[in-house]
Amino acid sequence: MKSLMSLWSRLAEESASQCCTSAHSDINTVRMRVKHEGQSFLTITLPELGKATQKWLDQGKVGSYTAFRKEQGSRLPRFLGGFYARVFDAESGLLLDDPCIDSIIALRQLTLLFGKINLRCSPARERKAMRGYVECEHEVRESDARLTDSDISEFIHMSDLLFGRVFDRIDRDVYYGRLVPKHGPGSTADGLTGNSKFNQSVWTTRLESILPMGEYILPNWRFYDQLEECDLVEPGAETPVKVVLVPKTLKTPRVIAMEPTCMQYMQQAVLRSFLESLSQDDFLSKIIGFDDQVPNQELARQGSSDQRTATLDLSDASDRVSNQLVRAMLRRWPHLFEAVDATRSRRASIGDDEVIRLAKYASMGSALCFPMEAMVFTTLIFLGIQKSLNTSLRRRDLKRFSSSVRIFGDDLIVPVDHVRTVVRTLEHFGAQVGTSKSFWTGKFRESCGREYFNGHDVSIVRVRQVFPERRQDATEVVSAVSLRNLLYWRGYWSTVQWLDKELSRLLGYFPTVLPTSPVQGRESVLGFETQRTHPNLHSPLVRGYQVQAKLPHDHLEGSGALLKCLLKRGGDAYTRAEKPWHPTTHSTDELAFTVRLRDLPPEVSSNHLERFGRPKSISTKLRWSSPL
Repeated sequence: MKSLMSLWSRLAEESASQCCTSAHSDINTVRMRVKHEGQSFLTITLPELGKATQKWLDQGKVGSYTAFRKEQGSRLPRFLGGFYARVFDAESGLLLDDPCIDSIIALRQLTLLFGKINLRCSPARERKAMRGYVECEHEVRESDARLTDSDISEFIHMSDLLFGRVFDRIDRDVYYGRLVPKHGPGSTADGLTGNSKFNQSVWTTRLESILPMGEYILPNWRFYDQLEECDLVEPGAETPVKVVLVPKTLKTPRVIAMEPTCMQYMQQAVLRSFLESLSQDDFLSKIIGFDDQVPNQELARQGSSDQRTATLDLSDASDRVSNQLVRAMLRRWPHLFEAVDATRSRRASIGDDEVIRLAKYASMGSALCFPMEAMVFTTLIFLGIQKSLNTSLRRRDLKRFSSSVRIFGDDLIVPVDHVRTVVRTLEHFGAQVGTSKSFWTGKFRESCGREYFNGHDVSIVRVRQVFPERRQDATEVVSAVSLRNLLYWRGYWSTVQWLDKELSRLLGYFPTVLPTSPVQGRESVLGFETQRTHPNLHSPLVRGYQVQAKLPHDHLEGSGALLKCLLKRGGDAYTRAEKPWHPTTHSTDELAFTVRLRDLPPEVSSNHLERFGRPKSISTKLRWSSPL
């Protein structure tokens, strides 16, 4: 807490200097409230003020907020009042005609800095999140019951118009057995991990009816005798998805569901066909994104400048996509319909003894959750636009919206002229638009982690981990180094000088390097330093810490090893996944550190039959390496 408080104080002082105001009383206020309220003030109370400020920017005036006192005779909060006075009029609370962009950035940076720090919630908040998951399930059922035959018919017509050609291609892939499955390194509901997944012996009768195990879990039919050892599970005996909590914010955790191995395996197969088919459509590839957030961010920037597009954020987006809508969307393609239905888990395990039947299509954790929710939301967006225009849209009519509609998961961008009808349509079909993170009234827009005001980038740097107390805290060290470098490129050079001293004292070796260097070092506009040259290559070297993550031992041999090698050759999924591991986590908008599948060490390609899975821990090692 002391380090976090020191970081906030230095950022406040530097921001005040940049905005020609004072933050002395603000720093005292934070110190007093942290003393009495603890870390929740930094991680919950301040971020709530930041979210309220964003809404005030969108609405063009200061609203009510009770967590901080107001100046006497003023509409502005006393806390951070010097910054607020450069953005809003103190007497009326209205947004100034020419607000200070630096002050807007400062307000967002100082209030939202710790909003997404990786700390575990209290048990009470975790229980509340689990109750919310169950309540959301009831709300999906209620929404399904409210939909009329006319609603479903309109939804089907629009989805056919948008995705008919794509579904034709995927349906053929399923029928002709052109799907390529894939195992990931993550956890599953039935406890299989790493290479052991390639020796799976459980299949469901639902999968067998459309995706027979002989075609997908055997290297070839010479191993058909192994099918005698496999269990075919009836629907009532299927392993349910396991609902678990992972850190998101200190206010609430993220709820995800771990799928059974066989389900996740074949979901990846259907997903690959979906992605390939969508990428081949010249219209849908422009409006639906799966791996590139830049188009969403650019549209958000344009929308903040010309007010032609709105940014919408959906609450509990994955958990509110009804399976009834997915079934309606796919009903004309029998093979695709059956494949998607067979790879969907029907029940979820909540805690140790509660199992519920799911009305939602799937929670986060299913490989098909993301594309299905994107297609459902795309259909509802254009259904809302059609209602707003009060005319039936045809395929050629849709193309004129390719520059004003964009979907990336639950980050939606729609034309402002139709936004209210789109919002009503989304909510009528069960979605929940998050009003605190949806913007269309003023000049503030947010999408895919980037925020803009009147064409200016007002994105901030976020702290994702607590500060390291010792060098062995590898995750925290990498996070702190990334934080230092992000703040440097954002221009907080005084704060960075303090961080440099802290990190140099902690690490001992903290050289100046380029962003592409594997060494944990400081980045600079002046380039890199050279401490010695390589004796053979004559290239520059510096001494510093590199992150290493050793994969767990997981020996695989026999037919399972052959299957894994054939799958690697049969699709590019594993090829893409096995890039050399690099700990760099820099992004232009926020700080994160995650060891992901695509970040595995180089040895995974040559030694994947001996070591596979997610690293259980990471460490740092002092060595000579390139600063480039």
